Amino acid sequence: MQSTIQKIELGKLAGIKNTLPFHNPFESIEYLKAMEDSQSASEQSGWIPEHLGKIESGQLVGLLPLYKKFNSYGEFIFDHQWANALQRAGRNYYPKLLTAVPFTPCEGDRILGNTDTNKIELIDACIDKLKTEQIESWHVLFPNNAGKRILEQKELIERFNYRFVWRNNKYATFTDFLSIFTSRQRATIRKERQSIEKIGITFRCKKADEVTLEDWDIFYPFYQQTYLERGQSPYLKRDFFYQINTSNQKLKPVIFFAYQDGMPIAASLCFEGRNTLYGRHWGALTKVKNLHFECCYYQGIDYCINNNIKFFDPGVQGEHKIRRGFQPQIDSSFHYFLHSDLSAAVKNFCDSEKRQIENYIEACKAYTPFNKDYRIE
Repeated sequence: MQSTIQKIELGKLAGIKNTLPFHNPFESIEYLKAMEDSQSASEQSGWIPEHLGKIESGQLVGLLPLYKKFNSYGEFIFDHQWANALQRAGRNYYPKLLTAVPFTPCEGDRILGNTDTNKIELIDACIDKLKTEQIESWHVLFPNNAGKRILEQKELIERFNYRFVWRNNKYATFTDFLSIFTSRQRATIRKERQSIEKIGITFRCKKADEVTLEDWDIFYPFYQQTYLERGQSPYLKRDFFYQINTSNQKLKPVIFFAYQDGMPIAASLCFEGRNTLYGRHWGALTKVKNLHFECCYYQGIDYCINNNIKFFDPGVQGEHKIRRGFQPQIDSSFHYFLHSDLSAAVKNFCDSEKRQIENYIEACKAYTPFNKDYRIE
């Protein structure tokens, strides 16, 4: 009997063999389930799980992470203009359907399946759900090239954005990496790093097999502080980090702790994927000039060089990354609308925005402080 697409509850997959390809930590069942079990991504926080999937002969062969949302918080793609426009027209933009990893603006497959056929079935099932429930829109955030290739086969609108990514050109050392910069910028980066060393700040990197629950207890106040400084509550609850600790070997967290006088004063959290180090969270309980750059950028670059990791994605936006060797890169999101009027308006908006993004990328390339031989083409 042919299996069909069904609603999937992550907590009820015990006994079901997961055969989905595994490319990054954030699209694993363990990571998504930790979001839900810790109540970080839940109905109370505005993320109602509505995942779709396909099970064949006791095996999970397709999964579409899907959430019903009544706001746009924690997405890192801003659609408030669209919501306001539809409200002025007397219609409800919310609830909307969203395919994304909660609070995690990192690229991934998004439509998870063993075959293109399984992936297309998941897309069709989501569109059917949209029509059945008369929901105005479905949004797919930060798909990678494999995800884009599938989504482009359907009538979704692509919206362009950008991020800054470090590329490892087989550097032997950090000094080797610095050789691509102009002499002035090389000196600037050296001074930033030396300013941290001169005041006695040291670092310890803890990889997945070393991270303990005690480390998460040290890290969490740093993470909290970043949000408290903005007058916000942190998206992720402490229990989320406890949950992922049970799957450290698969999810591969990497924590860089900063110490002064033997006490931890700051930390940054990354996750190691197949060929990319993903920078996710950071915080410090004391203000120290250049500490953010060292903890969030230079420690990660060192780690990638020492472990032969090809890319370092420290998170979205932030022009200050350019001066430290991160290069502009186009990314995108995809959007499906139930009605043609909103779809046409958004298509015009995205076409115009695309030209602005392309111009911005070109301006960034001109600003990159590399030697002529290493200029971005």
